[in-house]
Amino acid sequence: MPTLLLILAGVLVGGTWSLYRQGAPKPAVVITALLAVLATAAGVLRLIPGSGS
Repeated sequence: MPTLLLILAGVLVGGTWSLYRQGAPKPAVVITALLAVLATAAGVLRLIPGSGS
């Protein structure tokens, strides 16, 4: 599960950068960036022993 979350985070970071470079509306870039941060945090937290199942 952590691996999948970190892969998702990488895809979202790439998507954020792509949206930014294409001049997408700022809310779309910010929302995508926030989703990337959340996926990264969730992936890292799942790696901590004793957290989750």
